[in-house]
Amino acid sequence: MTVWIAVVATGIGCYGLKLAGLVVPQRVLGDPRVRRFSELVPVALLTALIAVQALANGRALELDAPRLAGMAAAVIALLLRAPFLVILLAAAVVTAGLRLSGL
Repeated sequence: MTVWIAVVATGIGCYGLKLAGLVVPQRVLGDPRVRRFSELVPVALLTALIAVQALANGRALELDAPRLAGMAAAVIALLLRAPFLVILLAAAVVTAGLRLSGL
């Protein structure tokens, strides 16, 4: 039952955030600080998600060589301005190749 309470509470919270975005006055949304904040939050959240997925295994920090090499390949492809699909494929190919080789 506790899980369902958390699911319902999270759903209500998400709905509330979406509703707040619709009812916030335009003058607040036009503020440069709010605009800058709304541009940077998704980047920070995505970076945190990538770091957790790449460097953690459950609750433990795990520096896995294939995953780190895959992330390095993705960063290199990103710096070369490759399309998003190419970035994903580069990371996946490098990670899978190192895992197949036994690392």
